[in-house]
Amino acid sequence: MERRRTAHALASRRANTSLRLIAAFAIALILDVFIHLRWVWLWAAIYASLQFVELWGWRWVRGRSERAQALWRRLTITVLPVLTSTVFGFLSLPLFASQARFAPTLGGMLLAGALLNVVVINGSQRAAIISASTPYVLYLLIVPLVARSANPGSPLANALWFGALLLIATVTIAAHTLHTALRAEAEAKDEAERRRHEAEEAVAAKSAFVAMISHELRTPISAIMAGATRLHSEVPEASSKVQAQLIADAGGLMRGLLNDLLDFSRLEAGRMSVEKAPFNLRQTIADTVRLWRPEATRKGLRLRVKGAAALPRWVAGDAMRLRQVLNNLLSNALKFTTRGEITVAPRAEIEGSVVLLSIEVIDTGPGIPEAALSRLFTPFEQLSEAIARHHGGSGLGLVISRELARLMGGDLSASSPSGGGARFTITARLEIAEAPADAPQSPLIADLRVLVVDDHLVNRRALELVLEPLGVRATLAESAEQALELLQSEVFDVVLMDVYMPGMDGRAATQRLRASGGPNQDVPVIAVTASANPKDWETCAAAGMNDHVSKPIDPFELYSALARVTSEGASGSRPPEAEARSSG
Repeated sequence: MERRRTAHALASRRANTSLRLIAAFAIALILDVFIHLRWVWLWAAIYASLQFVELWGWRWVRGRSERAQALWRRLTITVLPVLTSTVFGFLSLPLFASQARFAPTLGGMLLAGALLNVVVINGSQRAAIISASTPYVLYLLIVPLVARSANPGSPLANALWFGALLLIATVTIAAHTLHTALRAEAEAKDEAERRRHEAEEAVAAKSAFVAMISHELRTPISAIMAGATRLHSEVPEASSKVQAQLIADAGGLMRGLLNDLLDFSRLEAGRMSVEKAPFNLRQTIADTVRLWRPEATRKGLRLRVKGAAALPRWVAGDAMRLRQVLNNLLSNALKFTTRGEITVAPRAEIEGSVVLLSIEVIDTGPGIPEAALSRLFTPFEQLSEAIARHHGGSGLGLVISRELARLMGGDLSASSPSGGGARFTITARLEIAEAPADAPQSPLIADLRVLVVDDHLVNRRALELVLEPLGVRATLAESAEQALELLQSEVFDVVLMDVYMPGMDGRAATQRLRASGGPNQDVPVIAVTASANPKDWETCAAAGMNDHVSKPIDPFELYSALARVTSEGASGSRPPEAEARSSG
């Protein structure tokens, strides 16, 4: 702390160098014009030289050793202030001895102003105050003697003693008060900085814990969902299909809660970001609403979209995050509405190339009590304990949705009209985009030969269960080293590579594969990771991976990734052996 106060004092002195030089030359000009003291310019030149020595000396020593810098800091705190104050204050002596009218007044003002400047500039460093103010205090004690010798018998000369002592006492009290205040401020800043570091460490520890727990949870959830999907498709009995669907629904709920916790953790740590890519706005809204229509029909509700035809078709933004927010709002509306209808009312205002999107989700449910509106976007809050017990959920959906809306340049608000029902409004800033060229037809993924690389047996079996109904032939490898051996001897269409494995991880294995020159050098590699951090996905792409899917495995997401990478490889990037096998 002492070193920081010293640095602050020195920085203040350097910052005020120009002000001191201007003041010195202004004083010299005034005294030359009105009192005709020609030698005052020599005084100003000596004072300016000392200021430049201090300024240039610091620039010279800045590139030297730490020992040299420490020595210079001591000199600028102790010796140089004494010299500059001695030169500056010397001017008061001839002023007090002068017979010119108001000259002693100018001398007193000069010393008083100089003392105040010392206190203000060096308030955080007591040593600097003492060294810089000592010459001025001595001059104040000498001034009455000079005044008496210049004006023998004058009673005002004796009064100068009282004035000098009063000024010294006042400045001393002011210096002590300012030093105490600055020290308290510095201590408060230190305490705030310490607490900030503790908070950052706590957030980092929590994020690491959440990441670790999520990784451990995603493995069994993947197995549960993969097994339930396979069971549902294979068992003929209706009752068994119901049980399989129940397991799948429970797994989906667990995955949703886990994703909420991860998203909230990333938002809290400031690591969430949104993308900007062209997408069909009307189609995105229609597809999202279509997903919830069966649930609305099951509950006897009418789910309708109003005004979508007036929207621009192609825009640039983050379609996935927009869908996530809209899904949360529709999920809430269906959860709390038992009769009537749910209306999705989008509208857009176009300003040049900017699209100001607004989507209202209006329901005819019981509404939201006014007291609950203020805490609606509070993390982990539910409207009541009864609602929490009946409907479940993490209490994070609306919090995450609002933060995502803000990342998209908009916001999320809620209101509840007195007649009942709730109205949620999401706004977002998008951009007008051109319709992309027609994408090539996605190839069939049946009969693909896929290498599954994962150190965890449950994950390997879960991926195999998801792939088998498609006719995909899966080969399993339990380590990156085993996978590289297989990739040197057999030809594959796609590799599903776990990112985090003991020993060689998936990224290092992909880099080695790309540099191998073997038959699978250009094979598409899909990263399979429990991480939800976009930076991790970027490092996967930098390592040579073509796509990624998240654990727990969503079959639709996996099928989409397989279709994407095989579609990209259809233009000729697949190895000749794979082409020959496919044609045969």
